[in-house]
Amino acid sequence: MKLSSQIKPISYLKAHAAEIVRNLSGQGGPLVITQNGEAKVVIQDIDSYEQTQETMALLKILALGSRQIEEGKVQPAGDVIERLRDRSKRR
Repeated sequence: MKLSSQIKPISYLKAHAAEIVRNLSGQGGPLVITQNGEAKVVIQDIDSYEQTQETMALLKILALGSRQIEEGKVQPAGDVIERLRDRSKRR
């Protein structure tokens, strides 16, 4: 689906809100709403929104991990596991 086919003016949103909600629920893609010829808002169904949020969270975790690797803030997994096992034996 091309994003260019999913661009509508705000007047279309006002006149076809129920139809837009039905269509978004079925197709999952975003709808760009324009005002005075400029893109102003993106509307998407809740499933797509949640998927986007989960993807963003994972990307943030990956970026944090990459930054920690670059800064040398990592330890070999074997060392960490060994320390955890030692701690659990002491309890």
